Amino acid sequence: MSPLSASFLPIPAAEAAFEGAFEAATGPVLRPVPRVLAIAGSDPSGGAGIQADLKSIAANGGYGMAAITALTAQNTHGVRAVHVPPADFLTAQLEAISDDISIDAVKIGMLGDSSVIAAVRSWLAKARPAVVVLDPVMVATSGDRLLQEAAEAELRELLPLADLVTPNLAELAMLLNEPLAGDWEAALAQGKRLAAQAGTTVLVKGGHLDGGECPDALVNTGGLLAQDVVVVPGERVRTANSHGTGCSLSSAMATAQARLGDWEASLREVKPWLQGALRESGVLAVGTGNGPVHHFHHLTPGDHDVPGEGEFAAALRQDAGPDLDEIYGLDFIRALADGSLSEQHFAYYLAQDALYLNGYSRVLSRASALAPTEAEQLFWARSAQQCLEVESELHRNWLSTRSVGARLGPVTKSYVDHLLASSASGSYGVLVAAVLPCFWLYAEVGAALHGQFLAAGSPSGHPYADWLRTYADEDFAAATRQAVRITDDAARAASAAERQGMILAFKQSCRYEVDFFDAPRLHAGTESAREPLR
Repeated sequence: MSPLSASFLPIPAAEAAFEGAFEAATGPVLRPVPRVLAIAGSDPSGGAGIQADLKSIAANGGYGMAAITALTAQNTHGVRAVHVPPADFLTAQLEAISDDISIDAVKIGMLGDSSVIAAVRSWLAKARPAVVVLDPVMVATSGDRLLQEAAEAELRELLPLADLVTPNLAELAMLLNEPLAGDWEAALAQGKRLAAQAGTTVLVKGGHLDGGECPDALVNTGGLLAQDVVVVPGERVRTANSHGTGCSLSSAMATAQARLGDWEASLREVKPWLQGALRESGVLAVGTGNGPVHHFHHLTPGDHDVPGEGEFAAALRQDAGPDLDEIYGLDFIRALADGSLSEQHFAYYLAQDALYLNGYSRVLSRASALAPTEAEQLFWARSAQQCLEVESELHRNWLSTRSVGARLGPVTKSYVDHLLASSASGSYGVLVAAVLPCFWLYAEVGAALHGQFLAAGSPSGHPYADWLRTYADEDFAAATRQAVRITDDAARAASAAERQGMILAFKQSCRYEVDFFDAPRLHAGTESAREPLR
């Protein structure tokens, strides 16, 4: 289709034609508010199915749409009955949406029977959405069957049309005609086999395993990921309320992927949200069985009051207190303060910091582009320049005389991915809150360490004196105060929902700051069986 012919199409079709051509040249179009279509069954109790999908999409910043494949009679104790409307009516729903609205992502859930699967398959071939997440709903958490056994073969044939498949462990085993995996390694092995068979990415979920850990993993053996297996660890949330967890996760992943364009970054953003939804599920008090998760746990009901000047910043500083305490307790920080830190550990830290600053400067440039005032635009632009010129120069000078590997470490990558995800959110407030800890926590830690350095008489032989002076510099302290004021102003101008997003982004960055300072110890542990820092 030529650019001219697109101009004669109806507006939604012309928009879709333009976006299709743009994606072919540059990759998927990322949306600050993705338009996400859920194709799934209805749950009248509101915990799973379409109802959970729409809540999950909204909670993760998307605009949700729904095409209903089946009607169920169910509650928190189980499914009582299932009615599957004619497949032709599902086709009519799907075409009504795609004829009028550009769809950024599709989540597919309960399909019911073979005719429904065929209708969805036919529509996907015509609509060709950029992101397709398939949650192969076969058996409910309660054990009730939600897909006719005769339709299992047709469901397997649908897998290659999805970009991401998100089975629970029982469904993973059923799709492979294998016994249920008994541990995490067996589950990963099954995920690899399914990914190879379907030619797509599989999200292996550890929620149904025993133990205190609850990892998830993206698996793809076809080279679509940086690694065949990307594991995102997590702690198990002990709760009696997990109804609709799979629906919620898959919808959130579709929404996040349409915003971020990176499956690993999407999972690292969605997983903490879902853990919070499980953790706060008891607040809802819905039903007497397996209750739903709290999709909007990160929002405070009735929080419409604009905070006073300095109030939001003060609350953030209080939230950061435990993380600062943990940083001060790290062996790395104690050894850095007295100069006994091994050169190997400092070199790894500095090499990772240099890699981090390269990504951080790009995120600061994005903050400059989103800034509402010229003064703030200049501040972020100068901060980005400072990263590249002054701080990076310190790193280069120290590292130039030493042989240090420049491979991106896992903590560095996760931290930068988090910042990039915040910059892609489209929210100036969320972005500045995410970058603030690298100013604020570094300034406080730097000032404390420099104070100890001065108290010790500024020993001339201290090997890390230049680093201590850089982060205790008054110019850096002044920049930090400005970043705090900007973040506080952004919070006062933001909606209640956006302020909650700012708090979450800030807390996640604080956590990454702790992990970043502890990364040299963890790296040494993998390299040499954890030799001591001192």
